[in-house]
Amino acid sequence: MKKTIAIILAALMMFAMAACGTGSTGTTEPATDPAPTTVGTKLLAEFKTLTDKTPQEIADELLANEVIQFMPASMPVEEGFLNGFNDEIKGFKEGVMFGPAIGTIPFVGYIFTVADGGDVDAFVKTLEDNANLRWNICTEAEEMICEAAGNTVFFVMCPKSFEEAPAGDDMGVAGDMAVGMDDGAVAAEDGITLE
Repeated sequence: MKKTIAIILAALMMFAMAACGTGSTGTTEPATDPAPTTVGTKLLAEFKTLTDKTPQEIADELLANEVIQFMPASMPVEEGFLNGFNDEIKGFKEGVMFGPAIGTIPFVGYIFTVADGGDVDAFVKTLEDNANLRWNICTEAEEMICEAAGNTVFFVMCPKSFEEAPAGDDMGVAGDMAVGMDDGAVAAEDGITLE
């Protein structure tokens, strides 16, 4: 039991170090390159092939994309205050949020369906105007992409890539932490152990 608790605590510490220790080094401008070279543009390219599906089906397929490097989760959303925006988001009849199960990764995505006859361009502008790239306490997204296909709207704020930190970067995920399986199961750089 002690070993299990120690391993779980070690994993949580690693996630916390990775999430709060990394900083944004890129720009926060919306992506303009149509070529699928970043996380957001790769997901947008796939979205464009899925527009005949429901928002939930689209979100699930996007989360299965090889570019996704986290444990995924999705859920339906209703009009109101949504994660990633400074103001209430209204004007859609169906919406699904998708992203990581762990909330400190700078990624949040949505698939919305605007009601027939609704102003899709105005809805897209509302999303863009209210998006907050630093909605997450420890992190900041590097790109924001919002595009409509018919009355279905794709929105994502995310890092440009999920590449690991370069060698020698002090922000590595587990560089300063060792996890062992013996009774002193967790040993961090400062010598703290759990027994």
